[in-house]
Amino acid sequence: MTQLDEIRQAILNDDLDALAGLPVPESYRGVTVHAEDVGMFEGLSSQDKDPRRSLHVDEVPVPELGPGEALVAVMASAINYNTVWTSIFEPIPTFKFLEKYGRLSPLAKRHDLPYHVVGSDLSGVVLRTGAGVHNWKPGDEVVAHCLNVELEGPDGHNDTMLDTEQRIWGFETNFGGLAEIALVKANQLMPKPTHLTWEEAASPGLVNSTAYRQLVSRNGADLKQGDVVLIWGASGGLGSYATQYALNGGAIPVCVVSSPEKAAICRKMGAELIIDRTAEGYRFWKDDHEQDSREWQRFGAKIRELTGGDDPDIVFEHPGRETFGASVYAARKGGTIVTCASTSGYLHQYDNRYLWMNLKRIIGSHFANYRESWEANRLIAKGLIHPTLSRTYPLEETGQAALDVHRNAHQGKVGVLALAPEEGLGVRDGQLRAKHVDAINAFRDA
Repeated sequence: MTQLDEIRQAILNDDLDALAGLPVPESYRGVTVHAEDVGMFEGLSSQDKDPRRSLHVDEVPVPELGPGEALVAVMASAINYNTVWTSIFEPIPTFKFLEKYGRLSPLAKRHDLPYHVVGSDLSGVVLRTGAGVHNWKPGDEVVAHCLNVELEGPDGHNDTMLDTEQRIWGFETNFGGLAEIALVKANQLMPKPTHLTWEEAASPGLVNSTAYRQLVSRNGADLKQGDVVLIWGASGGLGSYATQYALNGGAIPVCVVSSPEKAAICRKMGAELIIDRTAEGYRFWKDDHEQDSREWQRFGAKIRELTGGDDPDIVFEHPGRETFGASVYAARKGGTIVTCASTSGYLHQYDNRYLWMNLKRIIGSHFANYRESWEANRLIAKGLIHPTLSRTYPLEETGQAALDVHRNAHQGKVGVLALAPEEGLGVRDGQLRAKHVDAINAFRDA
């Protein structure tokens, strides 16, 4: 039995106190991209780039444990769009991030390697903690939020997302969560929700916290009861949490989806106002250079038809280039467009007359600080917000999982098993789970 097998067995046997006495292995399996592969997709369009070619499962050394850090035995992880970006080397190869981070300090130099262990979600068990860590110990069951922050300067002490050395773990740092062991800062750790399996608990992290800050937090749109919220990709990894937060907060979501199956998911979550953009045939761009304002108008009319005449108070944006012009147009006078991503392109175009003359606001939102992530995880733990896991792959098939997300061939979140040998393990509170099992499985049933 290998050392990792011993660790796995101790976790599966609920012998968590034994972990402190078990040796940490010298190496582990992690999902990587290689610096030597950076040019492999040259000449291909983004959609033709295949993560199965660039994502590898390698045996890599366990990194040195520094002060304020923890090594976590990863039971499960999940796919986020940043893993897709990493795998297709867009918008830039992540080795640029690792090189920059490596210049920060001798300890940060560990991250600057010719391979990048990726992944920005995990659920698992603490194996070791570094000097100065007091809130966590070996054997603690945890999930991780993906903000890696230094906090040595003043800028981040009001909002850690404003720290000059703020990074997304597993994307702009090495030793991420798509692996059997991960290295995190202790202030990334949060308690694992006790009623969820390992794969369910791993799936909300990044997207749940991102949606919380973007929609609920005062740093984002500051959602209030009765707000009409237009949500693009409302059944997707990010939009599915926005839909839940809108419903949970007394708002009125208008869910934009691309198929009847995705519309059905939104109805299962409790949403009633749904636009199937494929069925409606919206084409916001006439060609690569010119948008069609008549389509914006047709889209706005559809929203008002559903809401009884109301325009959106908030537009929850993340597709970017393809939809941003329509989003600015559709928001009500004095409304807010809050954006956290640009999955269809980073160079946005919109008619500024609809922004300035109607006193609208555009807010940029990026991930979440520790407080926001903690609150988002607390709502999961209380059964008020639920995972949106639809499918789980083994670690060896992470490339296929990333391809699903890249091609939008998925619902909700796609999970990845690491040390967990099968799905369905890790539940501690069966009574709470039984109360919410239908909502937990809503995306699986689809």
